[in-house]
Amino acid sequence: MTFANKCNEIFDQTVRLYHVTDDVDAKFNNPFENDSIEGRLARKNWIDAVQWHLEDIIRDENIDPVEALALKRRIDRSNQDRTDLVEEIDTYFRQEYADVIVRPEATINTESPAWAIDRLSILALKIWHMREQTERADADAAHVAKCQAKLDVLLEQREDLTAAIDQLLADIAAGRKFMKVYRQMKMYNDPDTNPVLYGKK
Repeated sequence: MTFANKCNEIFDQTVRLYHVTDDVDAKFNNPFENDSIEGRLARKNWIDAVQWHLEDIIRDENIDPVEALALKRRIDRSNQDRTDLVEEIDTYFRQEYADVIVRPEATINTESPAWAIDRLSILALKIWHMREQTERADADAAHVAKCQAKLDVLLEQREDLTAAIDQLLADIAAGRKFMKVYRQMKMYNDPDTNPVLYGKK
């Protein structure tokens, strides 16, 4: 099994696991060793699954404003956790390919392997929820047909992205591509770079 296909398998498994309770406060029992690459991929997808549903909840037009603010702060923390975990996964790849001799003509990719894998994780959630829409007994035929067409595109997109990630990893392993990871350096969460926060000092 290729690495990207393994990612898809783990992401689908984790999405199913989340929907056993379908509860944003449910505890995640990682089926893999927490700090293994499989464990990191599963944790990454669990964060995405919880955040997906938090984004649904916060769009309730009748939500209490205080609750909405608390949810917004929670989503911000989740985004930071997601970014940190993507960077952990890229660190894994840097170590995995540390001994590769990079060819003189090697080129850099537009995104790192882990950020491409991040997109696979989100696609697993999109596919799950779009498939749900195609199975709704309370929806009319037009809605089901529209969602089925979207599902078909999402499945094709995952197939293409899976192949592209495996090709990228093969190119890195062969020295045809090289990794250069730029940390996200998000400023709004940093009390030293967000003027609203450091202005309070």
